Amino acid sequence: MAFIDAVMQYSFLQKALLTSMMVGIICGVIGCFIILRGMALMGDAISHAVLPGVAISYMLGINFFFGAVFSGVITAVAIGFVSQNSRIKHDTSIGIMFTAAFASGIIIITMLKSSTDLYHILFGNVLAVRSSDMWITLAIGLIVLAAVYLFYKELLVTSFDETMGAAYGLPVRIIHYFLMTLLTMVTVASLQTVGIILVVAMLITPAASAYLLTDRLWLMIFLAAGIGVISSVVGLYFSFTYNLASGATIVMAATAIFALVFLLSPKHGLILKALKVKKRRASLV
Repeated sequence: MAFIDAVMQYSFLQKALLTSMMVGIICGVIGCFIILRGMALMGDAISHAVLPGVAISYMLGINFFFGAVFSGVITAVAIGFVSQNSRIKHDTSIGIMFTAAFASGIIIITMLKSSTDLYHILFGNVLAVRSSDMWITLAIGLIVLAAVYLFYKELLVTSFDETMGAAYGLPVRIIHYFLMTLLTMVTVASLQTVGIILVVAMLITPAASAYLLTDRLWLMIFLAAGIGVISSVVGLYFSFTYNLASGATIVMAATAIFALVFLLSPKHGLILKALKVKKRRASLV
């Protein structure tokens, strides 16, 4: 009740709640396509690759959204270019490019002597979210959701079978980079909430939980978004109540939900699988 009363009373907590819920939704939605494509490492790469863009934006005094999206997309293109024009495999290319981008971002921030900003960028602090950050997050969220709705069929086909998508005449490579752009935007929207280091957890964990619960993509998207919202609200509650890092508590809430689904999922739950095997063996005896 104390948390609910605080939400009703304090505007900073209202902004934090709204922002974290939107981040939970869009991370869950985009995360579904990321794990279906087997691109969890790519999500990690893009989340780290936005750091130099954020640092340069701070240096130039402009909104970090523009620099972050630019550096994220450039890194995604560079990863594809290296893997397509050399013997280097895709995962190796990802490892090279995102670490280089992340290191360059740290160097730039060190030169700016702005360790406080670095801490918030890396780990997030949703309780300190500003009105401008909230509106940017909401705007990005609406753009991302609209894009997924409009291009759902294209994303669906290419996520399950790129070869079939190409056979249908879909621009597979353009769709890939379009998804990378959406991923970059989601990462930018999540900076204030969970930070660069933990955003990959919000992209992967709710979507992975939903993946264990259903075989239908549209239902998986709704479940992932719902799990993202629940994780954000529960994490924010513990962050506010016990004065803990907001990003870490949100991620731990998402992980706890995944653990429950992993054990109790009707189709793929570990406990229910064991019970079915035991029942089958008993029937044979």
